[in-house]
Amino acid sequence: MRGIHKLTIAMILLIPVSLYAQDSSEGRIQFLSEQLLLGTGTDIRGVTLASVHIIPELYSRREFIPAWTNDDQVDAFVDLVGRAGDEGLSSGDYAYAELVALISEYRSDPDNAALRADLDVLLTESLSRYGYHLIFGKVDPSTLDGNWNWNRSLGDRDVVTIVQQAVESESIVAFINTFIQRGDLYRRMKKALTEYRALKKQGGWPETVEGATLKPGMSDDRIPSVRKRLAVSGDLAKQADNGSRLFDAVLEDGVKHFQDRHNLDQDGAIGPRTLAAMNTSVDERIDQIRVTLERIRWVTRDIEDEFVITNIASFKTFLVRDRKVVWSGRSQVGRDYRQTPVFRGKIKYLQFNPTWTVPPGILSKDILPRVKQDPGYLVTKEMDLVDREGKKVDPEGVDWSQYGAGRLPPYQFVQRPGPTNALGRVKFIFPNEHFVFLHDTPSKALFSRTERTFSSGCIRVENPFELAEIMLNDADKWNPTTIQALLDSEVPKTVFLDEPMTVMLMYSTVGVADYDGVRFYNDIYQRDPRVLESLNADFEYRLPERI
Repeated sequence: MRGIHKLTIAMILLIPVSLYAQDSSEGRIQFLSEQLLLGTGTDIRGVTLASVHIIPELYSRREFIPAWTNDDQVDAFVDLVGRAGDEGLSSGDYAYAELVALISEYRSDPDNAALRADLDVLLTESLSRYGYHLIFGKVDPSTLDGNWNWNRSLGDRDVVTIVQQAVESESIVAFINTFIQRGDLYRRMKKALTEYRALKKQGGWPETVEGATLKPGMSDDRIPSVRKRLAVSGDLAKQADNGSRLFDAVLEDGVKHFQDRHNLDQDGAIGPRTLAAMNTSVDERIDQIRVTLERIRWVTRDIEDEFVITNIASFKTFLVRDRKVVWSGRSQVGRDYRQTPVFRGKIKYLQFNPTWTVPPGILSKDILPRVKQDPGYLVTKEMDLVDREGKKVDPEGVDWSQYGAGRLPPYQFVQRPGPTNALGRVKFIFPNEHFVFLHDTPSKALFSRTERTFSSGCIRVENPFELAEIMLNDADKWNPTTIQALLDSEVPKTVFLDEPMTVMLMYSTVGVADYDGVRFYNDIYQRDPRVLESLNADFEYRLPERI
């Protein structure tokens, strides 16, 4: 977006307000614009005008003539703002109540120029705020996470022209919906929000009293409340909510369905974790969905037709081509104390039969303490010590006692290619400062776990050779037979993609699926509360990178 022009500033400041009658709408609008340019701050009905660039520029282009001349357009926009909650936002951030009051007053006194001017400028302020939040999100993710590196710009688009086009469009609602494309995921998440708010309006679901684990075949006084709880959320057919105390097969199926939707072990029993998920209130689930909608707003403006994406919280990785998922697989992500960061990069090449050079952090915390206890550890892990000249060093000849967390040895620790290599048999490289990438793993049994926080920050992917084959997209050169032959050779081979492919490491605790409704994931890194706190905070206008 382009900044306000110096010529605009000069024009507004040099033209005396007396050019217009002091009681004219034009004079009032010029005065408000002038106050914004001077930086003195001004408000309308207690709403501080934050669009310090848009309002002066827009109205100077119009010679301070009011922009909102169509009552139907005004009503449609204010109605849209009143339904900001449908987006997981708050209508209060967009001066909804103040606009409703001003509209009522002005229409009762249509000759009042000051009311006319204030209403016009406040409508523009509201549109600027609302559009800004729909495009970029209310929360600036870079304030929550220093690793955030998505684009926050509209490029060379002139925001003032966009605002003018919206106001003058045949339908401002249609204009906004066309200009701000959110995609199917966003629409389905909005639908989920509507559904869960409807559940809240109906009273939500009952809480089940804590106690011993409930298992199929048992009878218990708590089971009727479990039946009702699962019926409310659609995990159990309504007719199955019959008040029976017996944990029968139908209820067991309902419990497993619930467990699947909440990424829990599908054992059919109601233990502490399943009970805690059942007793999570509908308000908390609504907040989770709102946070997820906000996270989608952060990135969908910057989405390409082809990319790889990992949802850290759901432990899944996807390859999207032409906006359709063409591959997906389970993933393992970083432990709580080595959290996988959220950022985007470009996969430039794959390496089959990779070596693994131990990063400094893992060397200091994991490898070095073990080597100091037993230098033979490197042999068992098929690791070589390599000096600065690239020569191998005998670990038995190193005085390990002189090294520790504050002083690392002057060697690289390199694990040879093979089935036991920590990176498995293939890695997908997108250069970044975090030393994070996607890779195979010898720890394949861990994919069967429902919560898979096992890595040191990298993304371990299930069935990585399927991903490699689809990503390389050349069936003659790269197919199961040729890939297996390469793996059998145990010779490292680097293969560059024809075009670098975007990879996005994201974090979302809610998912949607056509076949199964809403899915909730554990907030493994406790990142939702900070987003929610900022989402619920008072309005704050954070300008994008370019205005």
